[in-house]
Amino acid sequence: MTAEALAIRPAGTSPAQLAAYSSLLNTTFGTQKFTPEALAWRYRDNPAGTVVGADAWDGERLAAHYVTCPLQARIDGEVVRGLLSLNTATHPDYQGRGLFTRLAERAYALGVEAGYSFVIGVANAQSTPGFLRKLAFQDVGRLHAGVLAELPSRFSTASVQYQGEWRADLLAWRLANPEGRYTVARRGGLTCVWAKTHLPLVQCGAFIPYSGELKAAARPPLAATLFLGLEPRMSLGRQGFLPIPQRLRPSPLNLIWRPLSEAAPKALKPDAVALNFLDFDPY
Repeated sequence: MTAEALAIRPAGTSPAQLAAYSSLLNTTFGTQKFTPEALAWRYRDNPAGTVVGADAWDGERLAAHYVTCPLQARIDGEVVRGLLSLNTATHPDYQGRGLFTRLAERAYALGVEAGYSFVIGVANAQSTPGFLRKLAFQDVGRLHAGVLAELPSRFSTASVQYQGEWRADLLAWRLANPEGRYTVARRGGLTCVWAKTHLPLVQCGAFIPYSGELKAAARPPLAATLFLGLEPRMSLGRQGFLPIPQRLRPSPLNLIWRPLSEAAPKALKPDAVALNFLDFDPY
């Protein structure tokens, strides 16, 4: 069947759809982490909104899948609704037909109709060129990846153009990820979240200026803290940041951006973006 003959439909959260997504994603990526339960948490239960995406169907067979997940961000001081580019997969029998581009553009059109103002994402070296050339994304810059010798307890007053808006219900939902294992602690004026990684004695850390009620541990975990992201309010040099050599990284991660409305800037300033692992879901 040609790509034109496939049925393109909006993504959804019915049990049958979640089961189909689980099967395709696990098969494509050789994993078992995309369970229907984990997808229901991410796609259906998000307080910021249900998933916005598109699927290609060949009869009852799912040929390709692409979704963005709603989020809230503070941009130049204002709270703006946007979308996180997340899961994409094409069954091997249907690759090479341009389905990813078709589904992405359909998803963004649905996002505009629903009132979302931008799409942001973190792309690896393989997928970045497609987002830039075919989907008109901005390459904002490469994420920092390394170990912090010292943990921050406060942020500077450096200007921030973009940061995630983590209100109480959104943060509680994010930490309820059925595939995640987290430790939360207060440190000075910051809420610190650590996620277990595949590396022994290494946990990924995120630091946010959140002061609301939260069940927190008495102290940080006994592990090295990996920082993965961007943070203009924190001097990496003063925190004793030790970057992971490029040759040891599975793939460099690049921040990408596409505005969908005039409520979002046409481009992000690389040195004014605050982003951590909570914002893009690696753990």
